[in-house]
Amino acid sequence: MAAPRRSRSSFLDLKFAKLDAGRLRRRGFPEAIFAPGKSLEQIIALARLLRRRRQPVFVTRLQPEQAGSLCEALPWLTYFPEARIAAAVPGRRSVGRTGRWRALVVTAGTGDIPAAEEAAATLELSRVPVRRLYDVGVAGLDRLLAHRRWIARAEVIVVAAGMDGALVSVVAGLARAPVIAVPTSIGYGASYRGIAALLTMLNSCSPGVALVNIDNGFGAGVLAAQILRAR
Repeated sequence: MAAPRRSRSSFLDLKFAKLDAGRLRRRGFPEAIFAPGKSLEQIIALARLLRRRRQPVFVTRLQPEQAGSLCEALPWLTYFPEARIAAAVPGRRSVGRTGRWRALVVTAGTGDIPAAEEAAATLELSRVPVRRLYDVGVAGLDRLLAHRRWIARAEVIVVAAGMDGALVSVVAGLARAPVIAVPTSIGYGASYRGIAALLTMLNSCSPGVALVNIDNGFGAGVLAAQILRAR
């Protein structure tokens, strides 16, 4: 493959893609490689270029069948199957699931975990300690209320919910921190693959709620990291 052409701006032209090499400096988070629609060769070329520039490498929405071949070609990548992310972060420190944490990631149900893990992994790879609180939806509200201390302590909260999406308003009504809502495509027929949850969250009566697109855990994780960085 031909060497990338350097433009006068911050992007590098690989012909099939224009890599935004200045995004890390400009936004505090590098350009992520969105795997769907890209060939394995294209993903490898983009990842190697980021690596050569000493930038973090994030490959999102990577399916297990792709991940095996990618990590074989690039053994410095680590695959996080629940999050569907392959990543390499220079100087990354391991962040445990216990001890001091800043961000709380919550799900209404077990089916919402893939979107939540995408957010949690993005935060952890950004060196933000995370605590997870899964399967605490409004159908059994005592499960959530048993963890009110966690909600009060968090500096930012990501809530992933499908079905009616009502958990976001409940969490935001209890929390001091900003809440980022992730509608998921989980639900029965009239949930319209996440549109019902999205509209509920968009119309939340609890203030301090930001909304990302359906199943966009990566976007929620980046936003949460930016909120913490600004603080």
